[in-house]
This record gives sequence, structure tokens and C-alpha cells, in this order.
Amino acid sequence: MSLFHDIRSFPRTFWVANTMELFERWAYYGMFAVLSVYLTDPVSKGGLGFSQEQRGIMQGIVTGVLYLLPILGGALADRFGFRKVLLAAFVTLASGYFAMGQFHAYAPVFIAFLVVAMGGALFKPIIVGTVSKTAAKGTETLGFGIFYMIVNVGGFIGPWAASKMRDIDWQYVFIMCAAVIVVNLILLAFYREPGREKQVKEPFLKSMEKILTNTVIVLRDGKFVLFLLIMVGFWVTYMQLFFTVPVYITQWVDTTVIYEKLGFLRPVFGSVDEGTGLIRPEMMINIPAFTIILFQVMMSNALKHVKPVRSIVGGTFVVVLGMGQFFFHVNGWYFALSLIIFAFGEMASSPRIQEYISSIAPRDKVGLYMGYSFLPVAGGNVLGGLLSGGLYGSMSDKFSFLRQYLVDRGLGNMPSLLKTDDAVLFLEAQTKLGLSSSELTHMLYTTYHPGNIWLVFSAIGLGTAILLFIYDKYILKGN
Repeated sequence: MSLFHDIRSFPRTFWVANTMELFERWAYYGMFAVLSVYLTDPVSKGGLGFSQEQRGIMQGIVTGVLYLLPILGGALADRFGFRKVLLAAFVTLASGYFAMGQFHAYAPVFIAFLVVAMGGALFKPIIVGTVSKTAAKGTETLGFGIFYMIVNVGGFIGPWAASKMRDIDWQYVFIMCAAVIVVNLILLAFYREPGREKQVKEPFLKSMEKILTNTVIVLRDGKFVLFLLIMVGFWVTYMQLFFTVPVYITQWVDTTVIYEKLGFLRPVFGSVDEGTGLIRPEMMINIPAFTIILFQVMMSNALKHVKPVRSIVGGTFVVVLGMGQFFFHVNGWYFALSLIIFAFGEMASSPRIQEYISSIAPRDKVGLYMGYSFLPVAGGNVLGGLLSGGLYGSMSDKFSFLRQYLVDRGLGNMPSLLKTDDAVLFLEAQTKLGLSSSELTHMLYTTYHPGNIWLVFSAIGLGTAILLFIYDKYILKGN
């Protein structure tokens, strides 16, 4: 009864803000879950045909901006008001998503994606601030628990919807994302800014001066800065779920074995590509989101007496265990199980990062410290994106391996092979070598061992967990 009473105590603006969050996450993860594949898929299959290195640079820089700019977005919100900045955010987001589907050259797509990041940076601090302000004293944990659940619901729906849209045409993915954001523009009519009448407008330059002053305060806390630096490694590892896994599944993982067992659910979760039934990568990486929706509350309850840093250490080890399994398996079922293991590691670690930061912050600076918790996320995205593109291009790209294989056997020269569309080249190679698609893929896999890339990212995650263990034992001394 008490839980029901607490849920009913949240005002309308709380629920409007959470609904906006659901649609914004629907749009973002709908785009982001398929982006790696869209950017690098052959032009003949509807993709943009960019190199893995180009993909990594774009994803790393833009997502880094996305997590660096919210501090500026918060300052703008304080200066101009939540509603006005939300309006600007939604117009920016809708425009950026739509433009991403219209352009096909590298620079315009990069700029359109950057516009999306700017819109997201305006949106993020306002919704978190609204949830915080509309949660009554004693219901903050429940309020942010609902918020976290909503994030994952949106993160689950988005990739599923995007998968269905790209079955029609890639452009519809971005049209869908823009349309979902337009729904938020409608919801804005029902949004009432919490506590606006008590706010005092400050000159924008004054707000920027505060930001710089706060940065100096944060950098003086050595323990906090050390924790942030260590956590960059966690986010480098975690973000491969979106940067690298979709491309790897597309090129190497046999998801037909899952499709064959789905029965009447095939139209819901499966797709047919050139006559072959399969599970698209965005559906596969939805497995962790669904696992979190089912088990996060139970996991949080089970770990409530475990100190945050120790929980993060254990969770990071489990993330590494899940990711390490990618090295051994290309069977879809085993890969799905590895993703579930990955999700349990995420549940034990990611939600507790903010809890730890709030616990070490001085009482009068909790909000300030929480505001800077995005820094390792930004760093992890930049470094993780650059590593993903560079390492995948040299260690795991199927079409790079195919070209090298053909050159080594005198079946072509590199300049002409580089001019040939990836998908067209693969079909021609099947004919030349007398192999089926699956046989050629298997031959390249056993020859070049693309799974080695997971040893690199697992090592980064393992190093992070070890550093966190040392941090807990010798810096915090188990406190």
C-alpha cells in the first residue's frame, strides 16, 4: 500500500517528463543500435559504405560531445527556462534525425549526427532535473528507479522498431526517430516547469563563470578525479555493445539458428535477408535491455548491502566475462547467452556509479559532483569509438580479410578490389572460390580470427576492474 501511495504522490509533470524520456530514448537507441551497421553496410545493400575507421571517428567524437555538452545545456536551462530549452531540444533532435536519413556523404551525415547530439545535450539535464524536483522527500529512490526503468523500456522499443523500419528502407529508421520526437513536442503542452517561479535569472556569462569555478572545485578532489579516470575504461568496454557488437554480429555471428526456433514469433523478432531468416543485430543487443527490465529491481535489492565500489568491481568482472565469451562463439544462441551475462554485469555496476559519487561528495556539493559524473562517459565514448573503428578495421572486418585473401591467392589486385562494392565483391568471391555465403564466412573466420578484438576490449575491462579493486583496497581502504 505504501508503494502504491508513493507512486500516486508523483505529480503530472513527473509522468510527462518520464514519457518524454521514453520517446527520446526510443528515438536515440532506435538510431544508435543500427548506426554502426548503417554507416558501414555496402552501398548496394542500402548502407553508406563508410570504412570502419570513418565509423569509429564519427561515433567517438559525436557521442563524446553528447556527454560533454549537458553541463552547457543545464546552464542554458537555468537561464532561459526548462520549457524553452526543451522546445529547442526537440526541434534540434527532430531536424537532426531527419537529416541523417537524407544525406549519404560522410561530412553531411557527421554534421547531422552532431546536431542530434546537441539536441540530446539540451534534453538530458532538464529531464533529470525535473525528476529530481518533482520527487517528494523520501521518494527520490523510487522516482529515479522509475526513471531508470523508463530509459530501458525506450531503449528496448527503439531498436525493435528500427529493425522493422529498415526492413522497408534505411531512410524510414530516421523518419521514425524524427516522428517520435515530434510526439514530445505535443507532450510539451502538458509540461509544467517545476519551481520556475522561485528561480532567478542569471546572465549567461555568469553561468559560464560558475561552470569554470565548479570545475576547479571538482579537480581539487583527488579521489574523485582518480575514480573518474578509472571509469573511462569501464565505458570504453561497455560502449562496444553499440559500437562494435552490431557490426560483428552482422559479419560473423550465425543468428539463423535462433530464427529457426522462433516459430510463430519469427515475424515479430526475425527478418528475412536475401531469402535467409535471421535475427538482426539490433534485436540481439536488445537482449541486455530486456534482461535489465526483468531483473534490475531484484539485482538492486540483492546488492543493497554491498558497498558501491565493490559492486562496480564485481559487475565489471561479469561484464568482462560476458564480453570474453564473444571470442569463443559465433553461434547465435551462445552469443545471446553471453549478452545476458553482460547485462547482469551492467546491472551490478552501472546504476551504482551515481550512488557512489553521491556518497563521496560533500553534502553541499552532491549536485555538483553528480553533474561531473558524465566526464568518464564522454571520455569512454571518444576513446571507445576511435578504438572500435581502428581495431575493427585491422582485426575483424570481413571485407578487408576477403580482399587480402584474394590478393594473396592471385585472384585480384588491391586497387581494383578496393573500388568494388563489398557485397558485390563477396558474391563474386563465392563464384570464384565455389563456396556458399556461410562457407566463405567460415573460411575467413578460421583463417583470420576476427574474435581476437574481444580479447583487447576484455583486457581493458579487466584492467579497469583491477584498478578499481586497488582503488577500493588502498585508496578508500575498504571504507
